[in-house]
Amino acid sequence: MARTIATRFFVDVPLAAGVAVALGESQGHQLRSVLRCAEGDAIALFNGRDGEWQGRLTGIGRRTATVALEVQLRPQTEEPDVWLLFAPIKGPRLDWIVEKASELGASGIRPVLTRRTVVSRLNLERLRTHAVEAAEQCERLTVPPVWEPEPLEDVMARWPAGRRLYVAAERRGVAPMATAIRADGAPAAILIGPEGGFEPTELDRLAQLGFASLVGLGPRILRADTAAVAAMALWQALAQLPLADRTGRAHIA
Repeated sequence: MARTIATRFFVDVPLAAGVAVALGESQGHQLRSVLRCAEGDAIALFNGRDGEWQGRLTGIGRRTATVALEVQLRPQTEEPDVWLLFAPIKGPRLDWIVEKASELGASGIRPVLTRRTVVSRLNLERLRTHAVEAAEQCERLTVPPVWEPEPLEDVMARWPAGRRLYVAAERRGVAPMATAIRADGAPAAILIGPEGGFEPTELDRLAQLGFASLVGLGPRILRADTAAVAAMALWQALAQLPLADRTGRAHIA
């Protein structure tokens, strides 16, 4: 009888049938001490390139664990390419933004420093760990990179051609994001401002960029972490619609 898969892990090694994968110390600890796994238990692995694979735990020690890969569960598939840009905030809500952005399908997570940003030094190792753990839990096949924080002006100056930017703006007169967004498969990005919002001159400058659109997230002023999750959730919902249904969306604005 096939055993239920105990867990899934991200690993940065090639995956193929017959390959033996040595897991990291923290992964071995989780299998041994948290999940109480034993040799023969089924484990799923993914690396962001080769799809998801099922294997069997063939060795588990105090510091190591080994998985022998058997069969591919899912091939690698293309995911929507949408970055989340946000001004870092204080405390555990920063970790929460990264975790939820990973769960909601962000293909890249970019902290940016605006004029009102109050946090400039980040523990990137911790944030990247949150991104990995969220990807493992939500069953996506990739882990989004978490970039070093950069000034917003520098990021805009090097903006890649062909990537649309949607700026969440607390300003009257902007189109609702649900009607302005074009989830048509082209690369895109969402920008969330800091606690206290963007300075008016920043929004004026962003509005002048040919690749950027100022959009609204509803009638209320949202906290930065709430705005990030609301925007990513809306993007994911629209990206799942058939292409023919992604226009004329006034009913969901």
